[in-house]
Amino acid sequence: MISKRPLGKTGKELSIIGFGGLVVANTKPLAAAAIVAEAVSKGINYFDVAPSYFDAEIRLGPALKSFRTNCFLACKTGKRDKAGAKEELDNSLKNLKTDHFDLYQLHAINDIETDVKAALSKDGAIQTFLEAKKNGLIHHIGFSSHNPQAALFAMKEFDFDTVLFPVNFCCHFQSSLEIEVLAEAKKRNMGILALKAMAGQKWQNEEDKKSFPKCWYEPVSDPQMASLALRWTLSQDITAAIPPGEEKLFKIALDAAPQFKPVSQSETDTLEKYSAGLQNIFSA
Repeated sequence: MISKRPLGKTGKELSIIGFGGLVVANTKPLAAAAIVAEAVSKGINYFDVAPSYFDAEIRLGPALKSFRTNCFLACKTGKRDKAGAKEELDNSLKNLKTDHFDLYQLHAINDIETDVKAALSKDGAIQTFLEAKKNGLIHHIGFSSHNPQAALFAMKEFDFDTVLFPVNFCCHFQSSLEIEVLAEAKKRNMGILALKAMAGQKWQNEEDKKSFPKCWYEPVSDPQMASLALRWTLSQDITAAIPPGEEKLFKIALDAAPQFKPVSQSETDTLEKYSAGLQNIFSA
C-alpha cells in the first residue's frame, strides 16, 4: 500500500502521491471509474482537480462518489475576483457531486500584481474562500504557483494551509527553483504538495507532443528513470506529489509509490547528470 504523510498544520494525512484530475479528462465514464477505483485500492486518498482541466470535474465526480467519505478532495479556481471565484466554486461542487472541498486553492498565482494582490484584495477571490470556509464548503485554503517570487509574496500576505509548487529534479539542479518556497512553507508549517515530479524538459518537436497530449512539457517516460525522478521529489521535505495527467505515466507512479525509498547519493548524481542535457521547462 502507498504510505501517507501529514499535511502540515491541517491534521490530515495524505497518500504520498495524489491523483491528478487530468488522468480522467476526456475519458469514458467506465474508464474513469476503473482508474479511480484502482487508485483507491492501492492507497491513494488525495485527489486534485480544477475546472480548467477539460471535463475532468465531470468525469471525476461520479467516479469518486462512492469513495468520497474517505478521500481528501482538492479543487482550484483561476478567478481572482470574489464573484468569479464564487461561481467557479459552486460549479465545481456541483460537478464533483460533493458538499465540500477538503482543500480549495488559488490556481496558478504566478504574478504578484494581477494574481496575488488581486486575489487577496477586499473584493478578491480570497473573500469567497473565507465565506465558504465559514459555511463549511471548504475546509482548508491553499494556492498553486510556478513562480517563487509570487509564492513567497503570497505566503507573507495570507496564512495559507498548503502550497502546490514544482519540485522537480531538473529545475532543482539547473535553477534551485523550489528551495526558498519549500523553506518558507516549512517555517509556516504548511502542507507542501509537489507538481512536475516526472517532468523532463520543454517539448523539442511538435510530433512528440502527440504521445502525451495532456502534458505541456516532455515527461520522463522511461519507467525506470520516471520512477527515479518521482523518488527524488518524494525524498524532499514534501507531503505528496501529483504525477502527470497521462494515465500511462500515472500508472508508473502508482506502481512505484508502494516501494518508495529515499534516493541514494549515486542516484542523485545520476539525475543531476541526466538533467544537464535537458531544457528546463521554466527556462526562457
